[in-house]
Amino acid sequence: MIKQVKPVLQAKILLVEDDEDDYIITRSHLEDLTSFDSQLTWVTNSLDGLQKLAEGNFDVCLLDYQLGAETGLSLLKQAVDSGISTPIIMLTGQPDKQLDLQALEYGAADFLVKSELSEARFARAIRYALSRREFELERLNRLRLEADNRSKDRFLAHLSHELRTPLSSILGYTELLLESDHTKDARPELNTILNNGKHLLSLLNDILDLSKITANKLELRPEPTSLRHLMLDIYTLLNVTAIDNGLELTINSLTELPALITVDGTRLRQVLINLIYNAIKFTDAGSITVDLWVQQNKEKEMLWFRITDTGMGIAQRQLKDIFAPFTQIEDYLTRKKGGAGLGLAISSELIQRMGGSIDVASEEGKGSVFTFSLDPGDITDTQRKPLSMEPSISNTGGAHNKLALTGEVLIVDDLADLRKLSAHWIQATGASVDFAENGAEAIAKVKQKIASDSYYDLVLMDLHMPGIDGREATVAIRETGYHYPVVALTAAMAKGIRQQLTALGFNDVLSKPITKNQLYRALRCYLTGNAASVDNSAADSMPLHFLVVEDDTEAAQLMQILLESLGVKTTLAHSAEECMRELALLHRFDRILLDLGLPDSDGLQLIERIEHNYPDNIVIVVSGHEHDVAASGSSIVQQSLLKPITKQALNSLVLTCR
Repeated sequence: MIKQVKPVLQAKILLVEDDEDDYIITRSHLEDLTSFDSQLTWVTNSLDGLQKLAEGNFDVCLLDYQLGAETGLSLLKQAVDSGISTPIIMLTGQPDKQLDLQALEYGAADFLVKSELSEARFARAIRYALSRREFELERLNRLRLEADNRSKDRFLAHLSHELRTPLSSILGYTELLLESDHTKDARPELNTILNNGKHLLSLLNDILDLSKITANKLELRPEPTSLRHLMLDIYTLLNVTAIDNGLELTINSLTELPALITVDGTRLRQVLINLIYNAIKFTDAGSITVDLWVQQNKEKEMLWFRITDTGMGIAQRQLKDIFAPFTQIEDYLTRKKGGAGLGLAISSELIQRMGGSIDVASEEGKGSVFTFSLDPGDITDTQRKPLSMEPSISNTGGAHNKLALTGEVLIVDDLADLRKLSAHWIQATGASVDFAENGAEAIAKVKQKIASDSYYDLVLMDLHMPGIDGREATVAIRETGYHYPVVALTAAMAKGIRQQLTALGFNDVLSKPITKNQLYRALRCYLTGNAASVDNSAADSMPLHFLVVEDDTEAAQLMQILLESLGVKTTLAHSAEECMRELALLHRFDRILLDLGLPDSDGLQLIERIEHNYPDNIVIVVSGHEHDVAASGSSIVQQSLLKPITKQALNSLVLTCR
């Protein structure tokens, strides 16, 4: 039988003791402790003791209470005040309860009486002190790690801002030039600039996503999602790229597919675009085929995707590392095709978080096959049918309208080119603009307006400016009594920033690089005017379509009757989940009339979900009490209606939509 040998603890011990006899006795006690392999260092005064402790090379300090004319308590206090983490055990010649309590209060790990020392007592005290030191080191390491993570978050937020700000100008002005009649001959070159700018933005997003994944801060937001709409959007987006490269892109369903799945649609779209775009990028001739099917996996039905290309393929030795961050297909392929090597790593992580897995098979010169699965939620009772890639007119959500707005917008940004870009888009709607280069000038201009008994209808406020930044400026503007909308512009869209900015007085936040559609959504919500139809005959032939979200069946049916008597097509939803399912199928209604008191969700939380997933909608809050639209912090809430709803109120609402 093999005898178990207990591990011997290593301990570097500092003894601060002015009596040589006590030093010899202490050393003898330590030598008798068979469970410790101790290295003893001896100093005779508090000055040398403090210097040795400051070096940080010791696991435990044994400190004599009486050191000549002074006591060890002074050394103990100095050590603790200096941030020295080495545990200190106080030694004294006589038992003294008051001294014991005082030493512990000063920060001693333990208190031992020399005359009462036994091997067991001494060993227990040192073992406890070592455990305390280990705990303290872990705590300090944790604090350092947290500080490092905060520093990294601040750096990434700064990097995001510094990169997104010039990208705003590059993308925005390129789109302006493409819309101009004076640049027809330069459109191929402008499209190249636009595509490369979007590629840079995609790389930036990948880096930020990878950072969130590494820090375990990436959150998924599963919602009812129309699989057909998702695949149609992706096909529309990437088919142009495939055609430009002389390739054929096809999407097929191998089984009947559920109409709705419960996933984070944004992240699934990101995965599919990554994989399909890679297939296009690494295929010089032939085709890319995307197959979808549903398959039973143990007790769960899983949704499967397979992306097959006829490209150059991947060497077998590289397949095992293909999903690792910053890994690319090397040499000739990398130099020719480029990329940061982040897309597959991020896609793999997102697929795992969506309850699935991904695999790849490839042969050089013949192509690659990427196959992945994900959890589609409960699709047991969901309607299923083959996938159709034919666009549907009914999915547009009404006539395409051109904005015709009135009001004055104050643009606050320290960069002149971004002020000019925003102004161009705003003035195209009919609204007027004014400018401020910084927070101080913005405050002054708002005060001047108030003094002349007028106001800005909307303030667009950049957050990151020298001097008084956007946050400080908005707080100061609210203190003047200005109660009209203020919308933040920022490149640093960190978690929780919307709540922080709402608390400071902002009504909404738009992320940079800001797009025209994003800006027009905010203008439509906050400025007055009407949507003038580009094609009046088309608008007349297509009725308005409202979504009514109301859990009271009788109230919902009454509202439907009143709206349909006004020529408005009406869809009813009696819960938050029904609302999200209807939006997943249609994406946009002309208006959403939403009751705040729903059985399965807080109405304000539902508004946040709609804003995140379907931001082109406008919500009209229906409530039994007054609802402060400005204080809601949502850009899609346009107004509120007080119950009971009358036909006159609905008619006024319908007239503003036509």
